[in-house]
Amino acid sequence: MSVFIDKTVTLAETPFVAPPKFVVGFARSEEEIVETQRLRYRIFAEELGAQIDGGDQSLDRDTYDPWCEHLTVRDTHSGRIVACTRILTDTRAPDAGGFYSSGEFDLAMVDALPGRVMEIGRTCVDRDFRSGAVIAVLWHGIAAYITTHGYDYLFGCASIGLEDGGAQAHAILQQIKSRHLAPATQHVRPYYPLPAADGRVHEKVRMPPLLKAYLSLGAKACGEAYWDREFNCADVFMLLNVSDLNPRYARHFLDRSSTVDLAAGHA
Repeated sequence: MSVFIDKTVTLAETPFVAPPKFVVGFARSEEEIVETQRLRYRIFAEELGAQIDGGDQSLDRDTYDPWCEHLTVRDTHSGRIVACTRILTDTRAPDAGGFYSSGEFDLAMVDALPGRVMEIGRTCVDRDFRSGAVIAVLWHGIAAYITTHGYDYLFGCASIGLEDGGAQAHAILQQIKSRHLAPATQHVRPYYPLPAADGRVHEKVRMPPLLKAYLSLGAKACGEAYWDREFNCADVFMLLNVSDLNPRYARHFLDRSSTVDLAAGHA
């Protein structure tokens, strides 16, 4: 006996799920890594005026790149990588000659932290995509990596431009010191402290997006800023204890049931 089942479904009954506008993942090929290096050069050298010898291809690359995982955010409409950061783990840092931040700060404090640590750096977002959405997608990828591999601490440098002679930077740093400063036992010493500002702020203080994201997650600033003369910026060393993550963001970013697959080859 056969039974006829009407499988006709009206368009109104069919749920439509739009594809995501941005996707996060790791660069898996040399071509993808080069794409991140080209984006970094365009932002750091061409836009911000950093002193980078990019060669004929206009790439921002250094000796740390081969030891890092390169996390990317890609715009699904254009196919372009529109944001990236790189991750250097505690197991890979010795092969790279140490963490990148060790060239700017004395990291004795980091060496004494209990548990696993990882560093993020060279974080940048394409000028046309500097929205909260892209930063959120990038941090979702970072958080997925943290939980996948069981890291206890995340650290990195958040930069503040010095185009105005340092007035904005000092005003921002003053805000951070009053509300987001780590205890003295977790301070790091900059090798070149930021000098006094050339003038005073004459407009509203605007927190850089990466620094704002760090603070929203619950990260703390670990003392005085480093004066990066090549990049013409003040680098603030930020430390996030994963167990101290802001609960609001923990639910969103550190959901272990997340379907994002970011397990990388070098944890």
